[in-house]
Amino acid sequence: MDFKKDSFQLIRNATFVLNYGGKKFLMDPLLAKKDEYPGFEGTVNSHVRNPMVELPVSIESLYDYDAMILTHLHPDHWDEVAKNVLPKEKLIYCQNEIDAIQVRESGFKNVQTLKEGLKFNDSITLHLTSCQHGSKEAFENQELAKILGEVTGVVFEMENKKKVYIVGDTIWTDGIERTLLKYKPEIVVINSGFAQFVGFGAIIMGKEDVGRIRNVLPDSLIIATHMEAINHCILSRKELDQYVKEKKYSNVKIPKDGETINF
Repeated sequence: MDFKKDSFQLIRNATFVLNYGGKKFLMDPLLAKKDEYPGFEGTVNSHVRNPMVELPVSIESLYDYDAMILTHLHPDHWDEVAKNVLPKEKLIYCQNEIDAIQVRESGFKNVQTLKEGLKFNDSITLHLTSCQHGSKEAFENQELAKILGEVTGVVFEMENKKKVYIVGDTIWTDGIERTLLKYKPEIVVINSGFAQFVGFGAIIMGKEDVGRIRNVLPDSLIIATHMEAINHCILSRKELDQYVKEKKYSNVKIPKDGETINF
């Protein structure tokens, strides 16, 4: 990857490297080998082990980030391998102090809580955005609500740069639309694998949500991730590509694992 340019590199699932404003951010690292973990109990295809595919890069190639951002601590976004191998001294941002305490307990020494409007390197502003990791019915189930928990999205903003909106693990809500209209990001990264809990439906976005985002911001670049790596994600790249072609969307990218998109 050419780090002189702003770019996005999908690693796998929701793990990616964002090069923005001359700084390198590692997001939501899931670093285990293929089939390391059992499927998520209570979800579709729970018999399938995770992750379903290997990493496309060496783990060591990911060590040179300037900061890591954890949108939440579900194991497909922050796994045991990441806890064990990533540098313990580097800066990590968590969505709240509850998550930060857990990350510190794994031996990481520079863990901070994301605050709205936080300035990174005195030049990059980070905005927290709302997420809802499942339906209203899912959150009315106390046990499931505890599992789903809190999640954040993040908007990256810098003078003379395109704004980048990391939507995060969420279904479509009025809050997502408000965020799109407030910041008008030129680049939107959407977790679009349409992950399913049995009896409670989707807990992240799917192909129709790609369409909803495009309808709100028809000129923005949409990057679709969180597919074909975790057992409960039922939307494939092929199906999403077919949907995009049927709708004649020219501004939706569906990167392969390891692929880089320059902005």
